[in-house]
Amino acid sequence: MFLRNSSRKTTKSADDFWREYEEKTGEKILARCLGKYVSGWEEFGSLKDIWGLVIFTSGGFRFHHFPQQNWVEFMFRRTGSEEAKEKTIFIPNEMIVKKKLFEESKWWKKLFSSYMPHLAICYQDGAGNERQLLLEADSKSGDFDRSKLNLEN
Repeated sequence: MFLRNSSRKTTKSADDFWREYEEKTGEKILARCLGKYVSGWEEFGSLKDIWGLVIFTSGGFRFHHFPQQNWVEFMFRRTGSEEAKEKTIFIPNEMIVKKKLFEESKWWKKLFSSYMPHLAICYQDGAGNERQLLLEADSKSGDFDRSKLNLEN
């Protein structure tokens, strides 16, 4: 007789994840894709190449990084070193000045490079200064409907 391991982690479907994300934020998701943080967010300091979810909601823009650690990193982590934490960015709609997606237009450059479109979000910080957040956005992944976002090209 085989016993089912009740401690096994259950996996959620993608639909369940996005439904729960909307419930948690209280905002409707307009567009989403995978992306990489490049620069422009002070709280991230000098961190670069952080992968996460690029999410446009009815309330604003979000970037959500979920840390992962493989078993090798876990085994060789230095004693006393901090565990990886979730990193998030939220810019409310009223602080966003403009959103622009820079895509390569030449077909031959698209074919022979690993170029991902760049997403620039100009926003006002708490002091009223204009800042620019820059990300690489895999707009072909996920559900990235540009028509809902009023992006400049």
